[in-house]
Amino acid sequence: MSLPASLQHLRLPVICAPMFIVSNPKLVVEQCKAGVVGSFPALNARGDGALNEWLTGIKAELAADKAAGGSPAPFAVNQIVHPSNNRLAEDIQVCLSHQVPVFITSLQAPPKELVDGAHAYGGIVLHDVINVRHAKKALEAGVDGLILVAAGAGGHAGMLSPFALVGEIRKFYDGLIVLSGSIATGDAILSAQAMGADLAYMGTRFICTTEANADAAYKQGIIDAAANDVIYTNLFTGVHGNYLRQSIVTAGLDPDNLPVADKTKMNFGSGGNSAAKAWKDIWGVGQGVGLIDDAPSTAELVNHLEAEYKAARGRLAL
Repeated sequence: MSLPASLQHLRLPVICAPMFIVSNPKLVVEQCKAGVVGSFPALNARGDGALNEWLTGIKAELAADKAAGGSPAPFAVNQIVHPSNNRLAEDIQVCLSHQVPVFITSLQAPPKELVDGAHAYGGIVLHDVINVRHAKKALEAGVDGLILVAAGAGGHAGMLSPFALVGEIRKFYDGLIVLSGSIATGDAILSAQAMGADLAYMGTRFICTTEANADAAYKQGIIDAAANDVIYTNLFTGVHGNYLRQSIVTAGLDPDNLPVADKTKMNFGSGGNSAAKAWKDIWGVGQGVGLIDDAPSTAELVNHLEAEYKAARGRLAL
C-alpha cells in the first residue's frame, strides 16, 4: 500500500516499539534522528506536567536536527486504552495539543476523540492487535493502520505465527500493516515486508542501546539469553506477554510453574498483579534475544540494521 505521508521517507521501514520504563526522550530522539520512528508510552512520563515536558523537549530537539540539515523521522506516543489507566483522557488531550504525529493504541480500540482529534491535524492512529477479531474492531474505530503483535514479540504478545496473522488479515485489509515478533535484524525487517507487512516493529533490540532506560543487568541478561529463556505468562499484568526467565528467577518465582492471573484484575495504573512489578522487576523481551550480542548506541545500531537490510536485499537480487 501507499504509506501515509509522515512515514514515506524513513531510512528503514521500522517503528521502534514503545517500552514501559525503557523508552525515554533521549532514546526516542536518537531513534528519530537515525531515521526510524521512535516512540514511548505516555505512562512513562510520570509526575505533573511530565508528559507536556517530554513532548516539548522531543519536538524541540527534532526541529533543531531538521534545521541543521537532518531528516528525522516522526515520533509516536503509545496510549493504553483500559479502564485502569486513569490518565488516559488527560494524556490524550496533552498529546493532541502537541499534534503528536503518530499514536499507538493498545488493549482496547481507541476512543473517538483520539481518532478524530489526530485526524483533524493529519496525525495517524495505529492499533496493536493479536488476532483477526481485534483487527476488525480497531478498523471499525477508524484507525489508520494495524500493528500485528505476533508470537515471539517482547512484552504483551499474541500466540499466532506472523505468517498466519499477516496472511489472514491481508485477506480483508489492504491498508497499513506493521509487524511485530522476534524482529531483531535487518534480514527480519525485509522478511516482514516479504510476507506482506509494510513496516517492522522492533522493541527488544533497542533495549540494548546506550540511550535506553534499562539497567546494565537487564541489557546483559538480553545479551546472555537465547529464545528458550523467554517465558510467556499473564501473571504480571493480566495480559499474556513474554518475559526474561532470569528476571523471574531473581524475583523468587519458578518460571516453569507460574500461576495464571485473573485477567479481570488487569491494572495498568499500579503496574501489575504481583509483588514483582512488570517492566521494573520482570523484564519484557522478545524471542529474538538470541540474536543480540552487544549494546551499541542507537545511531550505531541503525547503521548496522541498514547494512544487514541492504545485504539481505542484495542476496535476493532486489
